[in-house]
Amino acid sequence: MPIDGDYVASTWDWVAEQVERYEASQGAEANTLRDTGIPIIVMTTIGHKSGKVRKVPLMRVEHEGEYAIVASKGGAPAHPGWYHNLVADRRVMIQDGPEPFDTDVRLVEGAERDEWWLRAVAAFPPYSDYQAKTDREIPVFVTGKR
Repeated sequence: MPIDGDYVASTWDWVAEQVERYEASQGAEANTLRDTGIPIIVMTTIGHKSGKVRKVPLMRVEHEGEYAIVASKGGAPAHPGWYHNLVADRRVMIQDGPEPFDTDVRLVEGAERDEWWLRAVAAFPPYSDYQAKTDREIPVFVTGKR
């Protein structure tokens, strides 16, 4: 089921601008984390409190048609706000290039989380530093296959 509704852009200007440019260009522009060259995807969720459509650029961690969604928040002590959206509603839309697709996510644990964590760190090495900065285990969600 597609994610529909009123879209509320991020209050962080750079996030809102990146999402806007990424979507307007069908993923041809604004498709890396700022000027790092490291690829991103755009994830769309429904706000768990507001019910509004929310969009956030995330690091691209893909393996055999599935994507890891890493709730790192840069190693902050609390989860990112969108973590609670995923807990409340597993439906997401992922855009990795021109065509977004609808899928569900699941929180992975144990050996499966360890596998995905290694993939995430390989795609974006700062995740390792983020984990070292916080006492919480950084949650990893995985999408269904595309």
